Amino acid sequence: MKVHVTDLKNGDCLITDTFNSLGLHVLPKGTVVEREEITILMRHKIDYVDIEARLLSRDGEDADLNHGLNEDFDLAIQNYESIFMEALAQGSFSPSMVDGTLRPLLETLDAQKDVVSLLLLLDRDDIDTYQHSLLVGMLSYYIASWLGYSKEERYMISRAGYLHDIGKSQVPLSILNKVGMLNAIEEDELRRHTSHGYDIIRSSMKDEGTALVALQHHEFEDGSGYPNMIRKGEIHPYTEIVTVANIYMGLTTSRLNQPKQGLVTVLRQVHEMGFGKLNGNVVQALTGHMLPGFVGKNVRLSNGEIGTIVMNNPLDMFKPLVKVNETFRDLSRERSLSVEEVFI
Repeated sequence: MKVHVTDLKNGDCLITDTFNSLGLHVLPKGTVVEREEITILMRHKIDYVDIEARLLSRDGEDADLNHGLNEDFDLAIQNYESIFMEALAQGSFSPSMVDGTLRPLLETLDAQKDVVSLLLLLDRDDIDTYQHSLLVGMLSYYIASWLGYSKEERYMISRAGYLHDIGKSQVPLSILNKVGMLNAIEEDELRRHTSHGYDIIRSSMKDEGTALVALQHHEFEDGSGYPNMIRKGEIHPYTEIVTVANIYMGLTTSRLNQPKQGLVTVLRQVHEMGFGKLNGNVVQALTGHMLPGFVGKNVRLSNGEIGTIVMNNPLDMFKPLVKVNETFRDLSRERSLSVEEVFI
């Protein structure tokens, strides 16, 4: 039977050899799949594999244990869709649905210390508003942790990230799903999602901080954001975290006029925005904890070579030392080279 890699379960057995798009042998026939194998398949961007038919339990469900994290992630996305549709229909949502979805997932995240691998594992080509919102909530949770917030504050910040785009439920689908550039009227309508989000959250729960994050997550410290062009000192501390997570996750997603960019490239862009637009402490927390996670990861360089990051350069953090076969590429010296893509 042919299944998508995100639907693989622990114990599934491959019935054919698996090759990537370049013809490289990835996993042999007979491999029993566990989480590590699923990660390898995702790293090589393999979408479907052939496995032995699964045994069914009495109720017709797969008897094998699933690999967990992706299913938790998918459930959280489905629940967010329900919350989104409830906000669309009623202008409010059930806070218990949010808490019941997010708290168990965040308990799982506490055990996932390798955030780079986590983001690569959950990386998908067709990210929508629901998935993006969940990823922003998850990354906001980690950033808050790195900044020393308490566990309950981390949850509140993550929840604010999870709900930051709930106001898009009030934006016409013709605008959200438009193929092509928005005109000025449509752009103004889309920007109103921040105010819509504030109103929806205030109608749903007694949490001014979460509502302010929805209102302010497109504001910048230099006053160039929207809707109110506020500046540093006027932006809620939770917003400062969610904004960084939102921009980071947004830049790693392919869009109509923006091809998908690698994690290192995006991290450099966010780092540069930390000098004037984004809160510098929040950006430093992100870069300082993400960069060590790249060591040991396989990468594709701008010249097409595949290698492994073996060391970060303390003087130029985005130009690491990369081992390619038996040679080393010092990107701080070979300035024309850069990391294009990171694999687990």
